Amino acid sequence: MTLLHETPHTRFSPSAFAPQPAEDRGLARDEVRLLVATPDGLSHGRFRDLPDHLRAGDVLVVNTSATVAAEVDADLDGRPVVVHVAHRLDDGDAVVEMRTAPDAARALLTASTGEVVRIGDVRLVLREPWPGAASSPTGTGNRLWRASVRGDLDRQLAWNGRPIAYGYLDHRYPLEDYQTVFGTRPGSAEMASAARPFTHELVTRLVTAGVQVAPVTLHTGVSSQEVGEAPGPEWFEVTPTTARVINQARANGGRVVAVGTTATRAVESTVRGSTVVAGRGWTDRVVTPAAPPRVVDGLVTGWHDPMASHLLLVEAVAGARLTQAAYDAAVAEGYLWHEFGDSALLLRR
Repeated sequence: MTLLHETPHTRFSPSAFAPQPAEDRGLARDEVRLLVATPDGLSHGRFRDLPDHLRAGDVLVVNTSATVAAEVDADLDGRPVVVHVAHRLDDGDAVVEMRTAPDAARALLTASTGEVVRIGDVRLVLREPWPGAASSPTGTGNRLWRASVRGDLDRQLAWNGRPIAYGYLDHRYPLEDYQTVFGTRPGSAEMASAARPFTHELVTRLVTAGVQVAPVTLHTGVSSQEVGEAPGPEWFEVTPTTARVINQARANGGRVVAVGTTATRAVESTVRGSTVVAGRGWTDRVVTPAAPPRVVDGLVTGWHDPMASHLLLVEAVAGARLTQAAYDAAVAEGYLWHEFGDSALLLRR
């Protein structure tokens, strides 16, 4: 995405990163800022204003995946590392990323097949790169590994694990701060953060106004924005009921607004022609301007780094011009980035 990557207006300093949850900044979850971008222009408000910008008959697609404790201290070949457990696979293997200790600041790209990661009494034996690439996009080493699991990894994560966090936070926050009101199915390595500003009261107001809420599930892997990777395979489910709600709303002229890139990916993974069908399993669908969405008309989202692969999905939904205008305005107005930051609603119609 050259437009956002090259313009000076999208440059921002680390001070734009939200260092703590909204509640620790003295705000309710739905009091974070909301930038609304439509073909008619831009406006600024608070997230609790969301019902003012949607219509009766619109559908909000929400992700029911809950965040799990997926970060844990470990040992690799005698040196301390931090492990991020991106996925648990159907055959019992795990997909893992090793990062530098103690703060997980950088991915370690020097591991090799057969090495053993030790997490207490659990052993992870690195089998092969995931999802099969021999090297990372940086050109050196491999970032994500498929590993066989020897021992009770789930127990170790329950005892010693913590939410995945990066260096821009002022300190560590408990797992409950990484949950959304929609999260009922544990499985996401990182929070489906676009839904974090929703509250039960706000959802009630939306439903009362005639906005439908359609649940999907997509268990997120680990963030890939630091090396510009496309998202790897992730497990998802779209139920027959959700497919029916979305198709009926579209037939009646309603808009399909996905809450986050995860919900977008889940829905678009089951589109056949112009119809959403039920489906579940591992998706490799990547929504980009070159492979645009066929159903999703709008997006509720946080703010992504200019080199993030997620940003290509935002542009694919909203269009390059609208996305650029929104990001320019967010930088100029001091919106906060990342999972505890401010929000945007982008509508292409």
